[in-house]
Amino acid sequence: MRVRITVVIDANVFFGARLRSLVLYLAQSTLFRARWTERVHDEWMRNVAAKRNIDIARLQTTRNLMDLAVPDCLVTGYQALETSFELPDPDDRHILAAAVKTRADVILTFNDRDFPADVVEPLGIEISHPDDFLLDQFGISEELFIAYVREDFQHYKAPALTFENYVEDLRKAGVPKTAKLIEELRVQIEPD
Repeated sequence: MRVRITVVIDANVFFGARLRSLVLYLAQSTLFRARWTERVHDEWMRNVAAKRNIDIARLQTTRNLMDLAVPDCLVTGYQALETSFELPDPDDRHILAAAVKTRADVILTFNDRDFPADVVEPLGIEISHPDDFLLDQFGISEELFIAYVREDFQHYKAPALTFENYVEDLRKAGVPKTAKLIEELRVQIEPD
């Protein structure tokens, strides 16, 4: 029996809608246990609202749906641990504190430099780039990975999303190796 790892997700992974959706679909599988904080929500929503000129209130529905989609995703009670860590960006201490609190195996982030190895490795936590992490999930279970990617892609109905746009959006979101893999798996993902 495979042990499911716990992954604390940084706000930058949730910035792009397409990548956020894919990660959330995979988080509903048995591949890994996804966790995040209310501060992660606040950060990705604030950044999306500012950079995409979207009313932050419109993003509240997405926030609520994320929490409903992944049971027990919100980490609480980590705040007292934050001052225990010295990181290049003090704003990232809450991510590491949440990871320690939940005994996470992985922090999923685009900003690996913000979590130096000399700080996180003694804690038994790995820092993983989303592209590498997603490829690892494929390696763990090709069948589950393909099934949840298929569900993610096929849920775009209003408006419909072309397979080409889906792959290109993932490439633009910063996961080009995953986009290439999904492109190669097209026959197993796109409906007939």
